Parts: sequence; structure tokens; C-alpha cells
Amino acid sequence: MISNLHYISQGETPAEHLENIRRICAAGADWVQLRLKNESFETVLETAKSAKKICEKFQVKLIINDFPEVAKKVNAAGVHLGKEDSCPLEARKLLGPDKIIGGTANTLEDCESLCEKEVDYIGLGPFRFTTTKKNLSPVLGAESYRKLLSSLSAGGTSIPVIAIGGITPSDIPALAEIGVHGVAVSGWLTTHPQPEKVLQEINKQFSETQL
Repeated sequence: MISNLHYISQGETPAEHLENIRRICAAGADWVQLRLKNESFETVLETAKSAKKICEKFQVKLIINDFPEVAKKVNAAGVHLGKEDSCPLEARKLLGPDKIIGGTANTLEDCESLCEKEVDYIGLGPFRFTTTKKNLSPVLGAESYRKLLSSLSAGGTSIPVIAIGGITPSDIPALAEIGVHGVAVSGWLTTHPQPEKVLQEINKQFSETQL
């Protein structure tokens, strides 16, 4: 089951990532992606071990960004692969049929390629400009999402699409109406004073549109 809300971890240090993961898990999240950039394999692995313990405590799925080997070592729920990362087919060989594999897409061709590689969900974006990610792909916006989802549907694709990139609370109703399965959020959820209320509202909006 692919969640309607993917929390992408954020922090200046691995310790801050873990602190924010704990806080968002306690607020009621059910899906966390550990996204550590510019850190060594060993640092990512050790941080993932700690993140796994936190997620197990709160019964939250842990997805590892970029590192299939780390996902395997800590027995995470799965891995998310960027456009420049490992091939999903190779990750599937490593992780097996029961783990979740997601991939990043920016165009219809990206989406179709990921579908051929049998990913479990597609992270499509960026929705708008975001400082969270360097080397940002072209911004899509609501209308591009609508066209891409329509093309995928016409082609018989039913893989869940997660909107990602600069998404704010005011964007959620429109994205849910367009037909994305869910959203990936990072910055504004990390800093929100009442993340539990945000999580409840987002889950409510997607559950209403997906009835």
C-alpha cells in the first residue's frame, strides 16, 4: 500500500534528520523517506539503522533514498531512486519482489520508462521551485500534472503517482482533484508547529477524492 503522504527527511546533520523523523512519526505519519545527501555510505547506513528503530516503534514504513544496499542491510520497506541513481531493475534483483521501489520522473518518457521497469510508484516533479533539491528538473505545475496523468491513464498505467517539489498545504486540494495518489513533503511539514493536524487534513483530502 502506497501512502498518500510521503515525508522526506530534512536536517542539517544526520542527527537532525533523525530528530525530525521521530517528530513526524509521533505526529501520525505512516511513510518516511530517509534522504541524506553528500554523506558517506557508512553515515547513511548508521543513520538508517537508527531511523529504522524509530519507524518500527511507530509502525511507519521506512524508504531509503538512493541506497538499495542500505535498504537491504536495515530491512527497510524499500528504496526511492532518483533519475541518476541505480536502475530499478537492479534494485529489484537486490531487494526482492516484496520491497517497495519508487523512482523519480519529470516527463512522460520518464514515467513510461519507470513503468517498464515495474516500479511500485512514481515521484513526479518538481511541482514548483524548491530549495530542497539541487540540479532541479524543469518545474511542472498543475496543468502539466493533469496532462501527464491523463496520458498515463490513456496508456493503461495505474501506478500511483506522488507529486513532489515545493508543495504547500494550499496545493493539496488541486493535486488531489487532478488525480495524483499523494504528495511528498519536506520543508513545511518539518517546521510546522502542529504536524499532526497537517497529516490529518492531507489524509482526509485524499481519502475523499479516492472514494
